[in-house]
This record gives sequence, structure tokens and C-alpha cells, in this order.
Amino acid sequence: MILRGLCFILLAILVSACAPRVEGLGPLIETPRLANDAFIMADGYRLPVLETLPQDGPVQAVLVALHGFNDYSHAFAKAAPIWAKAGIAVYAYDQRGFGATEGRGLWHGTDAMVSDLASATQILRARYPKVPIAVLGESMGGAVALTAITSDSLPHPDVDRTILSAPAVWGRAVMPWWQRWPLWAMSYTLPWLEVAPQIRRTPSDNIPMLRALARDPMMIRRTRIDAIHGLVDLMDSAYAGIPQLGDNVLLLYGLNEDILPDTAWQGAVSRLTPGAGWRLALYDTGYHMLIRDLNADLVIRDITSFVLNPDSRLPSGRERDGLDLPRSVN
Repeated sequence: MILRGLCFILLAILVSACAPRVEGLGPLIETPRLANDAFIMADGYRLPVLETLPQDGPVQAVLVALHGFNDYSHAFAKAAPIWAKAGIAVYAYDQRGFGATEGRGLWHGTDAMVSDLASATQILRARYPKVPIAVLGESMGGAVALTAITSDSLPHPDVDRTILSAPAVWGRAVMPWWQRWPLWAMSYTLPWLEVAPQIRRTPSDNIPMLRALARDPMMIRRTRIDAIHGLVDLMDSAYAGIPQLGDNVLLLYGLNEDILPDTAWQGAVSRLTPGAGWRLALYDTGYHMLIRDLNADLVIRDITSFVLNPDSRLPSGRERDGLDLPRSVN
């Protein structure tokens, strides 16, 4: 009995010693600001920014853009000049642990990422007090934005509109046990292990773009197990927040979505609260990377329209009212 108890204590110590690593926020030492092409957060952490401003007229709106998992701000390099030409100032930043940030490849936590978004929007509100501010989140960035606007315990971003492009909502609620349990086991035994999964899915129909990403050294190729664990925690929060989405929210998915399983993204659509004011667009030619697909211009124009004229119908005609969904989504 004593030996069994000692073994249990030893096992508990080993498991706790191998808990998933979360960097989190550092001590708060300064006022958040925008300086030298980066958002400087309250803990001094630097988030490099891709700033794209209108050249031929005044700023009519501001768009804060959040990239996906293992990606970085370059995700919006094609779309940003188009939005800027329409009068939208675009600020796409590398989120903690990605792109050119410190601690690249480490997971910094949902709280830190949501806090960064809140700080970034406060900085931009001070700079542009008279124009609307929107946040656009793609995939993981969509999960960050979704969690930020629906959480009761985290700081809310100072935004007037939210666009969620294929938000990552593949949480444990829609994962089978044979995905949940191995992730838990590896997260608490080998959290430091880096894996490079061979993805046999199609994130986009834009093959030249995908090939360019495969050669881009800023993309993360090998992912720590505890970073995947953290991403799933974030997706848990995003999936849980879906029923709270309401006014001034535009949700976008492609009907050829092949990164998120149907149970995740279609489950998210089915959890939208009828009559809450959200708007939904489904693109029959769209994949996961809607803003970089071959037909990205449709999506980019819809985002432009929603940012500048949120009450207007989307120019693509792909909008759904929540009552006339594709058969596969019902």
C-alpha cells in the first residue's frame, strides 16, 4: 500500500513536471504603444506590425488583422493594399509566438493573445478616434477575435465590427475520444516534442500561394505538442462563444473547407443564435484560406463592404440569413 502510494506521488510529480508550457504575460511595465513598426504591449513584448495605409485620401476605417496558427502578418499582404485603396488602414501584426516575435514556436496562451488584441485596438482608437475600427481574424486569429468579443472574463477589444474568416472552432466538444486522449497524454508527457504533421488536406485552391508558403522561412514547420494543446484550449473557448455572437459580426466559411472538419465548422454555424443580428456568408468556391484562395477577390470585396457599410448587403451575393443554409449545414 505504501509502495503504491509512493508510485502515485512519483507519477503525479512526473506529470506536473511535464505540464504544457504557457509563456503568458510578463510583468506590466509600460503603457501599450505603436512604435518602430510594432505594437509594444504593457509587458514590453513586441508584436511586429504590417501597416498599410490609404495613399489617395483620408482613413475611413481601421482594420486590425489576426493571422492563423503557424502563420504571420504576411497572410494579409495581398488583401491589405486593396483595403487601403478603399480607405481602410490595415494593421496586421504577428501574434505572440509567431512570425518575428520573441519565443517563436512557444504557446503564449489565450489570455495573452486576447489581451494583446484589446491593447492594439485601444492604441488605434487613440490614433483614429473618429473612424470605425474592425477586427478580422483568420482561422486561429478568428478564434482569438471570437473569444475576445464573447468572453466574460477577458478584456474586450475596442472594435465596432468583427469579421471571422474560417474561425478555428475545432474544440474538444466536437473531437472524438481518439483525438482528445492522445493529445492529453502527449501534452503531459512530451509537451516539448516538435512534430511536423503531413497534412493530406487542401487549405486552398491557390497552389502557387501554397508553394510560396512552403518556402517561406517565417512559417513555422515543426510544432510543439503543448502549442497544439494551447490551440485546442483556444478553440474550446471560441466554439463555446458562438451562441453569443450578435450585431456587427460577419462570419465567413468556404463550402470546400478541408482543414476544419464538418462537425466543427458546421456545428459552429448550427450554434448561431437565430435573430441575434450576426451575418453569415458561405462561399461555394471557398476553402479554409478564403482571403488567399483563387476567388479571394469575392471575399475581400465583402470584407470591404462590411467594414465601410455594415448594413449593406454583401456584393458577392453569398450571404445567408440563417434560415436558408446549405443542406450539409443544417
